[in-house]
Amino acid sequence: MSAQTRPDPYAPKGLARTLEATGAGLLAVLWISPLVFAFWAAFHPPEFTTRFALMAPLTLDNFTRAWGAAPFARYFLNTFILVTMIFACQAVLCTLAAYAFARFEFPGKSFAFALVLVQLMIMPDVLIVENYRTMGMLGAVDSLPGIALPYVASAFGVFLLRQTFLTVPRELDDAARVEGASAFQILMKIYVPLARPVYIAYGLVSISYHWNNFLWPLIVTNSVEARPLTVGLQIFSSGDQGVDWSIICAATLMTSAPLLIGFLLFQRQFVQSFMRAGIR
Repeated sequence: MSAQTRPDPYAPKGLARTLEATGAGLLAVLWISPLVFAFWAAFHPPEFTTRFALMAPLTLDNFTRAWGAAPFARYFLNTFILVTMIFACQAVLCTLAAYAFARFEFPGKSFAFALVLVQLMIMPDVLIVENYRTMGMLGAVDSLPGIALPYVASAFGVFLLRQTFLTVPRELDDAARVEGASAFQILMKIYVPLARPVYIAYGLVSISYHWNNFLWPLIVTNSVEARPLTVGLQIFSSGDQGVDWSIICAATLMTSAPLLIGFLLFQRQFVQSFMRAGIR
């Protein structure tokens, strides 16, 4: 029997395959159930929030009331500026650090990279008190830079890009140096273009994480001018609108819509980017 037609001995068979498919289906239903309820409650009058009547009238009034009850326009602007600022800084710092770890030799290189790996094991919540103290000394409390500063350097980004840069053949470096290219030109004209799928994957992860980040922005912000969507939504839902689930669901869909649309549009590119990145 040829290698192409040889059956996979590890492939699930019979009952095992049925149980696997059933379990996957149940998990999918559990995952999507809150989203289905949110859509139902947001697009129907309050009296139909818990009544699943097929002939229930549709309405957009919940979105109008939610938008007018809180400064969501300001929250959206703050969040967009925040995630853009963080990803831009991460892209620059992680690229330079990863290039140094991948292609340069310097004293303490192994120890420095070990510290980067150690940072991957530390939960950000552990550093909240110290981060708040640092932001206070810098005068950055209740500001967008104050939210962004603890995240501008990412250990995960450094590790991911370093692993990608290590896969680039050194012959390309040698050829570029023969042509008179500097180290920075080699980075920008060879390494960065070849790592484009990794940047896309990491960008999606970074943006989604900081779009949904809640605890640190809640602690470090006090005013509307600096609050992102997650904090604004929490304050909105805990106020006078707290018992009106139709309005809360409408506000929740408004704040999560960009991520949902982005996931639906780029889910294939997201998966392919991580596969091409070759995380080892």
